[in-house]
Amino acid sequence: MDPMSKHLVVGAGLIGRPLAERLAARGDTVTIATRSGSAAAGATALVLDASDPAAFTHAAANASTIFLCTNPPYTDWAAQWPPIYEAVIAAASATGARIVVMGNLYSYGSPTGAMTEHSSETTTEAKGLIRREGWAKLRAAHDAGHIRAVEVRASDYFGPGATGTAHLGEAFFTAVLRSKTAHVVGKPHLAHSWSYLPDIVTTLIAAADYTGDWGRIWHVPSGTVSRVDIVGQLNAHYGTRGKVTGYPQLLLRSLGVANPMMHEVWASSYQFVVPFVIDATETERELGVAATSWNEALIATAESYRSQI
Repeated sequence: MDPMSKHLVVGAGLIGRPLAERLAARGDTVTIATRSGSAAAGATALVLDASDPAAFTHAAANASTIFLCTNPPYTDWAAQWPPIYEAVIAAASATGARIVVMGNLYSYGSPTGAMTEHSSETTTEAKGLIRREGWAKLRAAHDAGHIRAVEVRASDYFGPGATGTAHLGEAFFTAVLRSKTAHVVGKPHLAHSWSYLPDIVTTLIAAADYTGDWGRIWHVPSGTVSRVDIVGQLNAHYGTRGKVTGYPQLLLRSLGVANPMMHEVWASSYQFVVPFVIDATETERELGVAATSWNEALIATAESYRSQI
């Protein structure tokens, strides 16, 4: 077997698990590591505290690539992300494994145009600063020759079965498919980019397979559609009468006073009060990846929720 086809996937959520399964399906050797030892088809499950440098180094001992796909709850980012970054750098430095980080667009702050792989990182929001500083540490270690690392950045994800707090997730689709009103953060008439979960996995794998220069950022090819238009597309396809309305920003801020998680949602809501558009032109050209057609991705996602209504 190709020695470059042994991978450690850290995190077994909506991205980590399908990533591990797709890597295994193509014949690679995959270990999936989480605090709970969660399984993935074709992969070896491992219990790992990703903030423990020694344990992380041991887990990565035979890996060619570390995919860092874990994502602590918003309220735990300040405490959990810095030691995870330090641990993955230590593990890669000791083992020679390359690092592919699953990232987001928070570092860019509130955009004034489409965000490219080279846009300035102007965030002033706490979570954005944490992610920006984490990538800066990885990039510095890369530039010093200690590791090889890249970060793959996606916009808000969507896809079949996505649960939890996804902005374009279960609550949104089930409301529209029941001809009710979906209540959302921000201004639903504005253009917003949405990254399809299978396309995120495709981009992560393509980034790991890339034989050119590392130490850079890649963007996931994504669809850009307002939530008003998404509701219109779903209504036209299913004959429903769904609607969408945005929560007032003042309400979100007020809820955040007593609820730490809602505070973090409000703090990130700037992404939904201006057009929020990802440009992945360079990634598409260099990695040879492309977004799944919007209609195919949208209907596949809607069908996964429709079957439960």
